[in-house]
Amino acid sequence: QVQLVESGGGLVQPGGSLRLSCAASGSIVPINAMGWYRQAPGKPRELVARITRGGTTNYADSVTGRFTISRDNAKNTVYLQMNSLKPEDTAVYYCNVDLVTGHNYWGQGTQVTVSS
Repeated sequence: QVQLVESGGGLVQPGGSLRLSCAASGSIVPINAMGWYRQAPGKPRELVARITRGGTTNYADSVTGRFTISRDNAKNTVYLQMNSLKPEDTAVYYCNVDLVTGHNYWGQGTQVTVSS
C-alpha cells in the first residue's frame, strides 16, 4: 500500500504563487509517472501536469507557462510550483502516482483558492 501526503494548498490573491508538495510512502516500488490533477466544483477532474521518472513533462494548456512540475526521486516527492494564479485555478488539487507495477494511487486532495 502507498500513502500520498499533500501539502501547500491555501488561499492566495490573483497573481500570487503557491507550491504544492506530495510525498509518497509505504510499499514503494520504483515510481513511474507522478502528476497533479484538479477538480473544480461541478467540473470533472482534469490533468494539470505530469512528469515521468526520466523528467519528461506535460501540462494542461491552461497552466502552461505559469505552473512548473518537478520531482525528487530520492524522496519520492513531486512538486507543483504555481505562479500567476487566476481565480479559475481554484480547485481541489490531487496528487497521482503510477508505480512501475501498474498500480495507481491518489492523494486526499488539497484545496487551492484564488480570490481577492
